[in-house]
Amino acid sequence: MPPVTGEPVVTADCAAAPPGSPGSSPVSGRIVTLPNLLSFLRLLGVPLFVYLLLGPHADLSALGVLIFASFSDWLDGRLARAWNQVSRLGQLLDPLADRLYIVAALVAFVLRDIIPWQLAAALIGRDLVLGLCLPVLRHYGYGPLPVHFLGKAATFCLLYAIPFLLLADGHGLPSTVARPIGWAFAVWGTALYLWAGCLYLVQAAGLVTRSRRLGEEAGR
Repeated sequence: MPPVTGEPVVTADCAAAPPGSPGSSPVSGRIVTLPNLLSFLRLLGVPLFVYLLLGPHADLSALGVLIFASFSDWLDGRLARAWNQVSRLGQLLDPLADRLYIVAALVAFVLRDIIPWQLAAALIGRDLVLGLCLPVLRHYGYGPLPVHFLGKAATFCLLYAIPFLLLADGHGLPSTVARPIGWAFAVWGTALYLWAGCLYLVQAAGLVTRSRRLGEEAGR
């Protein structure tokens, strides 16, 4: 996870570009790579993570799955850059895996009364709204908006909130210490996640407006 200071937020002018445009980053169309395999393994861990939380309430084992997911996320990104195996599939799978772990944890936490359902609804609703933007962007020749600094910081906070909130669901000194830390990460992560969602919407609106303007000028 990169440091959460000193990076600019991506603006609409450089958020996304149609495929093949001069400013787009060169990525591979390969599917069978070791980084992508690690991403698939991370995705396969999501149902196991949910089962451990809701079935036997094996919280320590669930944390082990989450630790593996975090390590594989770091490792596949490092390998992809070192071996020149950055791929379109990998760029889609990495943020997808992060979101699925967050959604899985939110649903499990609501069912176990660890967090209020309103918090989960706000975070999941944000992703549903942004998901509706994808076909609109695709219509104008753009792919998904790239993850920017604020979105990474929000995901960082939410993923770190999960183990602390799990530890807080108990009694004794460890739970007492973990509770304020977990809720601090959860509150900051939620605020940043919603703020990042607003910025994504602004970027999407800017790209659509620009494309419409260029289309009107070309038709004159």
